[in-house]
Amino acid sequence: MTLSTLFVPTFKRLGTALLIASLGLSFTAAQADDSSIVIRGNDGWLFPGWGSLTEVDSRGIEASTQLIKDAQQALAARQVQLQVLVLPDKTLFYQDKLPAGKSLSPQVQQRYQTILGSLRKAGIPAFDDAAVLAQVKKAGQEVFYRTDQHWTQPAADATAVATAEQIKRDVPSLKGTAGSGMTLGSEFKERRFGDLAERFLTPEQRKQTGRETFTVRRQAAAGGLLDAAPAPVHVTGHSMVQPYFGYPQKLSNALDRPVSVNWKPGNVGQWIMLLEYLESADFKQNPPQVLVWQMFEPTYAQGPQATGLWDNASIMSADAWRTRLRNAIGH
Repeated sequence: MTLSTLFVPTFKRLGTALLIASLGLSFTAAQADDSSIVIRGNDGWLFPGWGSLTEVDSRGIEASTQLIKDAQQALAARQVQLQVLVLPDKTLFYQDKLPAGKSLSPQVQQRYQTILGSLRKAGIPAFDDAAVLAQVKKAGQEVFYRTDQHWTQPAADATAVATAEQIKRDVPSLKGTAGSGMTLGSEFKERRFGDLAERFLTPEQRKQTGRETFTVRRQAAAGGLLDAAPAPVHVTGHSMVQPYFGYPQKLSNALDRPVSVNWKPGNVGQWIMLLEYLESADFKQNPPQVLVWQMFEPTYAQGPQATGLWDNASIMSADAWRTRLRNAIGH
C-alpha cells in the first residue's frame, strides 16, 4: 500500500525541462487515529503498518516471480530487456526504532534476500538494493524519512546510480546521444510532516512527533529540445519513483540519456502499473530498450488477484493479467 490516487502523472518525459511536482497526499483507507495503519516507534519514527513483521509468504513470492518471468519473456520478444528493482522495507534499516514488543522475525529479516534469490534463480536481472542502501546509512545518511514511508534523496540517488551501472553492463549500447541526459538542478529544503504523520496521526500526536526536513531538487535551468527525444529507458512503479524523490532524474543523469516514468500512488499494485504502460500509446510508438519495473519488498508476494489489498480496479486473476500482458505486447 502506498499513497492514494489524488496525484497521478503518467508517462512523464524526463528531459531537461521536467517540472518537479508537489507530492500529492490523500489516504482513504483509514482514519487518522487508526493505530493499525501506522506503527509509532521510538524517537518519533513512524512505520507503515501494512507489511508483516513476522510472516513471509514464500508461495506468493514464487508465484510473483513466475508472473515476472512471463513478462520478461514477452518483452524479450520485442527486444525490450526487463530489469526488476525491488526496494527494501523501511523496518529493515531501523529495527532499533520499532516500539517495545515489536521486532522483525528471522524470516522477515531475510525476506528481501529470499526475493532476490527467487529472481536470480529465474534469470531476472535484479541487484541488491538493500546492500546499496546499507552503505548509504553506514556513511551517516538516512535512507528513509522519519515520519514518511518514502526514501530520502541520498537513497534514491544511490539506487539510481546502481540501476545505471546494471543497465550499462547489460545493455552497453543505449540509443540516443551523449548529452541528452538530465541536468540536475540545485537542492532546496522543505519543512513539513511526512505522509504517515500527516494522514495517520491525531493533531496531538503530530505535535509530539514533529515536522522534518525534506530535500528536493529544483528544475534545472537548461531545457528544451531534449524533451522530445525517445527515451531508451522507462521506469514503471509506485510513488517511490516519482520525481519528487529524485530517482528518475538521477537515473537519466547517470545514464546520460532521457528516461521516462509512469507511476501512481495508492494501493494499485505493481501489476496494473506495468499493464498501463504496456497498453499505452507511448510504449507502442516508442518501446524502450530497457524497462525498469519497480516493486516493494513488503508487497512483492501479493499477486494481481490480491483482493482487499489492491483497489478494485487493479484486481484480476493471474490468467487475466497474462492475457492483457500478451495482448499489450503483441506476442
